[in-house]
Amino acid sequence: MPPARLSSALPDDPVRMVLPATGAETRWTQGLDVFVRQRARTAATSCARDHGTTLPTQAPLAFIRYYEIPDLDFVARHGTSESATVPASVPAPATASGLATTRTATHGGDGSPRASGTGDGGRSGSPAVVRRCLAEGKAAATALRGTYAALQGQWFQSLVPLGHDPAVVKALRTVPNCLAGHGIRVHDENGFFALADSQQQTAAPDRLPAVERALGSAYADCMRPVEAVREPARLRLRARFLTDHVDEIRTLRTTLVPALHRAAEEHGLRLVFPAP
Repeated sequence: MPPARLSSALPDDPVRMVLPATGAETRWTQGLDVFVRQRARTAATSCARDHGTTLPTQAPLAFIRYYEIPDLDFVARHGTSESATVPASVPAPATASGLATTRTATHGGDGSPRASGTGDGGRSGSPAVVRRCLAEGKAAATALRGTYAALQGQWFQSLVPLGHDPAVVKALRTVPNCLAGHGIRVHDENGFFALADSQQQTAAPDRLPAVERALGSAYADCMRPVEAVREPARLRLRARFLTDHVDEIRTLRTTLVPALHRAAEEHGLRLVFPAP
């Protein structure tokens, strides 16, 4: 199973990064989320450095997938949990393109969020300093996320009723029988993920890639009929959403990408996205 790559290519419209309607578009959404969390890390680390101390070491960041909008091509190629490596945020001079060069850190899969290490293994600072620096990091991330978070939240909320659409419900009913054809016997999609988690946790290391490939192939195959119904519906919903939020969309298109480039230039960050 070839490793997933990274791409720095931005979408032609930032709406596709903030309000994804297709699985492929969620790769941009994942990259945006990681970038904002890296902004928090760099601000907190800078604060700690100013105080002559370090923060507790944390686990590396990972691209977290959006299985409510499944990226089936990516899953079929890389399995249900593996993703691309998240570059570490390392302060560096800004490049002419506005995206600074970084070194690469250890990657994580599609589990609970994991964040890039900010400590150096040494003694961390006093609890008060740590709290202050983490608060500074959170504030920096909130300022960046504030350019799109409210609109994005409304978008994801607008997708919830789609789960009760008769055509979607009908398509989802085909999933258990399809999975059974792949030797996977579960009652529904949630059952599949529970089984997948169990198999991934118990598989021997040398068997894990094969397990991942089998699970990813089965899931992608059986969910394609579902996405054939949901994806056009999401695209129609987004077209309506853009019409209903004209002013917010205009602001998003004007401000988001410049804000991301400024953060990249100022803090040695790199905006990248998982790619097949």
